[in-house]
Amino acid sequence: MSDDDHATATLAGGCFWCLEAPFEELAGVHAVTSGYCGGDVADPSYEAVCSGETGHAEAVQIEYAPSIIGYDDLLEVFFALHDPTTKDRQGPDVGSQYRSAIFYHDAEQRATAEAVMERLSDAYDDPIVTELEPLETFYSAEAHHQNYYENNPERAYCQVQIRPKLQKVREQFADRVAGE
Repeated sequence: MSDDDHATATLAGGCFWCLEAPFEELAGVHAVTSGYCGGDVADPSYEAVCSGETGHAEAVQIEYAPSIIGYDDLLEVFFALHDPTTKDRQGPDVGSQYRSAIFYHDAEQRATAEAVMERLSDAYDDPIVTELEPLETFYSAEAHHQNYYENNPERAYCQVQIRPKLQKVREQFADRVAGE
């Protein structure tokens, strides 16, 4: 893979586990890392972020090949995986660390995000409250938070919260799911 065919997207939409597993299903996605960004505390821990006092959101950083899947495609999946009209809440997870946010890496990503949000705005009864901000620093979450669904598929949270999102991606975006 050349440098021209490598890009990074950073998205927050609730619990990072709920985004990590579905994005890993997509063709062209090489890696998904769970972590934290958008706050003002260096090298935060999961416990600190969960306190809601760091300003960080739980987020995923997606390494992908733009020749296979576009940034706009990733954003369409992102908006399908969470409710972008609820502020600081996704399902059972409540707090600013669970906010909906797009952390753009450059002006092109910002413009694409604005266009996608504008295009999708009529699909929702309430206004989209997804924050759009430049990525400053992304901190990887602790090792036991990486590949969480893959390592813990039978846990209740995985079955109730993540499995339906995986099924949604497999059905709604079947043309974008990687082959086995």
